[in-house]
Order: sequence, then C-alpha cells, then structure tokens
Amino acid sequence: MELYKSGNPTLTQKMFDRSKQIEANMQGTMSVRGAINKFGFLLLMVIAGAAYTWNLFENGQPNTMYGWMIGGMIGGLITAIAITFKPNWAAYLAPLYGLFEGLFIGGISVVINAQFAKAYPGLIMQAVGLTFGVAIAMFILYNFRIIKATEKFKSVVISATLGIAVFYLISMVLRMFGVSMPFFYDSSALSIGISLFVVAIAALNLILDFDMIEQGAERGAPKFMEWYGAFGLLVTMVWLYLEIVRLLSKLANNK
Repeated sequence: MELYKSGNPTLTQKMFDRSKQIEANMQGTMSVRGAINKFGFLLLMVIAGAAYTWNLFENGQPNTMYGWMIGGMIGGLITAIAITFKPNWAAYLAPLYGLFEGLFIGGISVVINAQFAKAYPGLIMQAVGLTFGVAIAMFILYNFRIIKATEKFKSVVISATLGIAVFYLISMVLRMFGVSMPFFYDSSALSIGISLFVVAIAALNLILDFDMIEQGAERGAPKFMEWYGAFGLLVTMVWLYLEIVRLLSKLANNK
C-alpha cells in the first residue's frame, strides 16, 4: 500500500520508507501516541525559547533580543535541513529545533505585540489561541474522518503549498531589488484575502501530517520516527502561527 503524500516537505513517503532501512536492528516501532507526546515536548521547548526572548525585550535589552531572534532563525533553518536529511538524528536535534524556533517566533511576537499594543491589544495571545484552536479542530476533523486525506485532497493541498512557497520566494527576490508588492503586505481586502487563503492551506497541511504519522505507525516505522513526525508537525504549526499573526496584523492596520 502506498502512503499518502504530505504537503509538509519534512513528512514524505520516501522519508518514512528510507527510515525503515536505517538502524534496522533498533528496538521498537513508531506509534501515533509516541509522536504526539514528543510533539508536546517540542512545544515546551518552543515556549521556553519564546519566553527567553520576550523577557529580554521586557527587561530593556532589545538589541540582545534581536541577536537571539536572528540566531534562532538561522539555527532553526540549519537544524531543520539536518533533520530532513538525517531523520535518525531527530531525537537529538528536534528539541534543539524547537528551542531555536522559540527564540525566533518569540522575538517576532514581542515586536509585533509592541507595535500593536494600542491598536490591537492582545494580538499575540489571540494568535496563539487561534493557532491551537485551528490545530485541535483539524485533529478532530481528521480523527472522525470528516476530512479524509484522499489522493485528490492531497494533490490540491500540496499544489497550493508549493504555489505559496514559490510566491513567497518571488516576493523576497523582488524586495531585494527594491520591487514591492503592496497587495501582499498592505491591509487591503485583497491582501487580507490572500492571508486567509494561506492560513487555510497551512491548516489543511496539518491533516496531511496527521495522516502521514498514522500511516508511518501502521507501516512499522522505527521508533526514532516519532521524533521526526513530531518535528514535521511543529514545522507546520510554526508556519500556521506566523500566518495567523500576519493576518491579525493586517486586520489591525485596517481598523
């Protein structure tokens, strides 16, 4: 039986199949509960990193905070690439990735929180609540098979995800050359609509991630793939959170 594909580039059938050949003599196999438990631990690492950068800003050390934020962004990228190519390292690197991402999104969050403190108080807490609310809703929809990860569903979500990635890349390159796309960054109805679409695709990627983890457990993937599955979920959750923050910021500017 062929595994369904995931829109998350860190969770692919090839990776799960390859993992079965790595450390074949290791004891234990992957379970859904194990992956979820490890995901919870990674969230704690994210919270710890975010709390650290937030406290630096609150204690009047913005420059230090920015340094940790940039370091977290770079460290998270390097760690994510390493885990993707060496999934058997996930047990050691995934917690580090969570800490790096916490430093990064903590810095982003505190800056946005300060920027919209008067216009939109509580923006960050609302973004956190919405992120977890969406994730729980997606899990319920998947668990009760209200949304099924069919081949057609996966093809649409994966295509949309790739399209968003290409769009972001083009936008970044154009900005490097001084060319801006105001419809993407301003608070117009079109910009807000684009953000809503991206948030929806990020949320639907969670369905694909849940399915891939479940399929991996059914195929008897090695125990370390629980860490890899948890890492993949965290990647999507971080993306979802950042997109929700972007959306709420646009709505705040539109008031």
